[in-house]
Amino acid sequence: MFVINCKNYEEIAGDNILKFVKTVEKVSKKYGVKIAVAPPQHLVGLVSKSKIPIISQHVDVSKIGSTTGFVVPELLKKSGVKGSLINHSEHRIPPKDVSLLVTKMRDLKMISIVCVKDVSEAKKYSKLNPDYIAIEPPELIGSGKAVSKEKPDLIIKAASAIKGANNKTKLLCGAGIVSGEDVSAAISLGSKGILVASGIVKARNWKKIIEEFAQNMP
Repeated sequence: MFVINCKNYEEIAGDNILKFVKTVEKVSKKYGVKIAVAPPQHLVGLVSKSKIPIISQHVDVSKIGSTTGFVVPELLKKSGVKGSLINHSEHRIPPKDVSLLVTKMRDLKMISIVCVKDVSEAKKYSKLNPDYIAIEPPELIGSGKAVSKEKPDLIIKAASAIKGANNKTKLLCGAGIVSGEDVSAAISLGSKGILVASGIVKARNWKKIIEEFAQNMP
């Protein structure tokens, strides 16, 4: 799994999200790599019917009906969204909510990607059996310093912790990934994929960098 979090970067605003997703579709097809995109929340509807998995950047413990301003899992599914990030370092939520949301996503047959900051959280949340655990040390996010280079032991230990908790959850590596070399390093250390944001979205040539990353996926 190769996940691109667009966050709320200006580069992706308006019709640019359509151009971005079309680029991702072409690269995904060319290299046979599964690539998911998490657009800004207000742009999800524009691309939810694309040929690649579209996921939400966040989801709330809320219900269909008279609730305002919340991201409701059931409505995301009805709109064609395939899953969601949960507990991203820039949008942390209580452990109880993480548990409720992983269960909800599983019931809806949607992809759950639980973001964690360290090995302890990876071990704790992998017991919930989400589809993916994405480990991202907060201090490296957006730094251009890849966790696979700065803290390689973190990936090894996280992979081991997840494997010890269950056999279904897969590890994604995030934070500071800016090159194909960073991608292959993360994979070699035990990650089953990557979660990347500024390294791609802020790049001058989207196609070139996405291809570079895709070529270094197994």
